[in-house]
Amino acid sequence: MINQTAILIFANSAQKEVERKSFLSMDVFSALNSQIIKTVKKTRLPYFHFSEEEQIGDNFGERFSNAIESIFDKGFTNVITIGNDTPHLKASHLLETSKKLQKNDLVLGPSKNGGFYLMGIKKSHFNKETFLKLPWQTAKLHKSISKITSSKKLIVSFLEILKDINIKEDIKAILNSFRAISISLLHLLQQLIFTTKTISTPVKIDISKISFSQNFNKGSPFIFVQ
Repeated sequence: MINQTAILIFANSAQKEVERKSFLSMDVFSALNSQIIKTVKKTRLPYFHFSEEEQIGDNFGERFSNAIESIFDKGFTNVITIGNDTPHLKASHLLETSKKLQKNDLVLGPSKNGGFYLMGIKKSHFNKETFLKLPWQTAKLHKSISKITSSKKLIVSFLEILKDINIKEDIKAILNSFRAISISLLHLLQQLIFTTKTISTPVKIDISKISFSQNFNKGSPFIFVQ
């Protein structure tokens, strides 16, 4: 009998991701992709990784909804969707989501930027047509989802709030969070904050005085119902 729940890793390759978030390096994205796959494997749940090679559609909404639909078409009744830009996501978050989907209509992992780093979806609440109409990658998305879940009186369960890497300032927040991440990823992120120069005397760098101006607004995956 097929497992009821599958995990969808909706994340592009390092080469593709660095085009969208140029403040990060290919090495960082490679480390992020490697880490998320290791995390998912620890759950022992079936998983599918949709990079740009597997995604079908002309925009984020189409590509994301088509990926979710394809997992349901394989016979799964629940899908847990995640990206690759939440370094503190653990296997325990995924297993907790799988458990919560047994008694809740949907499960959301809120990120500090107002979006969601994780979404647990039931097939019975997946309506592709409605999903495609959501205002992806805009400030209206959160409000639209709240209206739908409220009107349908869904039972929504939330995980703890985690931090995504969407802008360069998020790197500082990740490093200062005192949460554990892999040593390799830690070193790569530190390299993006501190510039190494050949100098004769030690120099202290005050991170708080570094200016970050680049801004990105990715469309976080949200849920809707029939």
